[in-house]
Amino acid sequence: MFDIYTIIFLALAVFIFLRLRSVLGQRTGRERPPYDPYSARDTVRGSNDNVVALPSRNGEPAPAATPSAEPEDRWKGIAEQGSAVAAGLDAIVQGDPTFDAKHFVAGARQAYEMIVTAYAEGDRRSLRNLLSKDVYEGFDNAIRERETKGETAETRFVSIDRSDLTAAEVRGPSAHITVRFVSQLVSVTRDRDGSVIDGNPDKVTDVTDVWTFARDVSSRDPNWKLVATEAGQ
Repeated sequence: MFDIYTIIFLALAVFIFLRLRSVLGQRTGRERPPYDPYSARDTVRGSNDNVVALPSRNGEPAPAATPSAEPEDRWKGIAEQGSAVAAGLDAIVQGDPTFDAKHFVAGARQAYEMIVTAYAEGDRRSLRNLLSKDVYEGFDNAIRERETKGETAETRFVSIDRSDLTAAEVRGPSAHITVRFVSQLVSVTRDRDGSVIDGNPDKVTDVTDVWTFARDVSSRDPNWKLVATEAGQ
């Protein structure tokens, strides 16, 4: 049999539980997810999901360069001190103090793989968001010709071994950076019957591409687009 003290403690426990429930609420399965610091950025970008915004440290703008920073350390691992590339990067920072070369390279590598893969798949939507108008038209013509012949392309990345900046400059409001990519991939083109007409599905090929990306440094849009391509050696 419960004594008076047990009844009092039980009543007190029930009272505390009900108070906590009213303050904290109940989980219904419809709760909003925890705050995502990237959700605002995605909303601004709208449906342009495939544009590669070069990432910044911890999702925040890269810190502006300051006069106290040692010039020889600014582009360490990216460009040789006193080189034309380093001078070009300095000019870009003048127009966009948040520019971070290491994060640009990371974004460029991602864009390189996305573009090569989208081209093989004939994914025009992705390409349109990643390429300048002129470059897109060239890619689109090549895809159309492939489709007319009933050909299909397959590309699989094995690795991107190098991504070196070979040029950097500012032309008017636009920053231009050229990257030399050295990669290994498996690439094959098949005719409408599925027979291989180019490449080898079982062979890894070394590929070198020299691509130039550009963006308007006076714009709030952080995205770079591919504006020129050439085969490298």
